[in-house]
Amino acid sequence: MYIFIIIFPFIGFILAGVFGKYFGREGSAILSTLGLFLTLITALYCFYEVAICNTIVSIKLYTWVLLDIYHVEIGLLFDTITVTMVLVISSISFFVHLYSTTYMLHDPYISRFMAWLSFFYFFYVNIGN
Repeated sequence: MYIFIIIFPFIGFILAGVFGKYFGREGSAILSTLGLFLTLITALYCFYEVAICNTIVSIKLYTWVLLDIYHVEIGLLFDTITVTMVLVISSISFFVHLYSTTYMLHDPYISRFMAWLSFFYFFYVNIGN
């Protein structure tokens, strides 16, 4: 469930950026905004589970270095501060996406803009986490 915070914006980027000409301007904006809405719902659930229920979630993604005396793993750690920041950032990003769909409605390159906006959020959450 926690990995969907990262996956949903990337799917929105792929749908709006690569397949934007097939969905049209409005379709790619809606799909990109829907990806951020699903991220916001997932962030709300993660906030409830970690901050309210007082748990810490650690997800191991892969082992980077594995030696006899040295062991480095790459993963995600969700504590109270992390889920609070993810919730704040995802809610602001969702409302920016929602505002941008009406503000840039007549722009012929809205699908490209929405794709880059989703891509920015994808990297913002990955680096911040």
